[in-house]
Amino acid sequence: MSGETARFWAKVNKDGAMPAQSTAVGPCWEWTAGKTAQGYGGFHPTKERMVLAHRYAYETGVGPIPAGLVIDHLCRNRACVNPAHLEPVTLAENTRRGFGISTFNRIKTHCPSGHGYSAENTYVSPKGSRICRACARERDRQPHRLSAYRRNKQRSAA
Repeated sequence: MSGETARFWAKVNKDGAMPAQSTAVGPCWEWTAGKTAQGYGGFHPTKERMVLAHRYAYETGVGPIPAGLVIDHLCRNRACVNPAHLEPVTLAENTRRGFGISTFNRIKTHCPSGHGYSAENTYVSPKGSRICRACARERDRQPHRLSAYRRNKQRSAA
């Protein structure tokens, strides 16, 4: 083990907590040194260069990270450097697995008014957002949304 690698592993607590919501096996190996604002460990192999600790751990323990892939924490713990908890995946897959706003919107089954997001009741916009057709119909019936022709037609019918 090189001096750089020994210095790296000296900054790791291998008795970390067990991951609560993951498929990872074994405890997290917590990075105990400096962290970035996003919570990832930061390691300085040289004074001029900083690398993310989980990427360094993967490359040291497993091998090079394939081009075009990012490292996903299976344990969902950004400070973990256990190579068994790290997996190279595409950025899209990493986003799907995460707990961002897109994940919470994807798992919704009903619109805010309580209508189900079924195939018949859901319009998917070109940008990819889901629109409840029942709510859109109710919204479009409001008088201020009607065309002048339809407003006049309603007045004359009444």
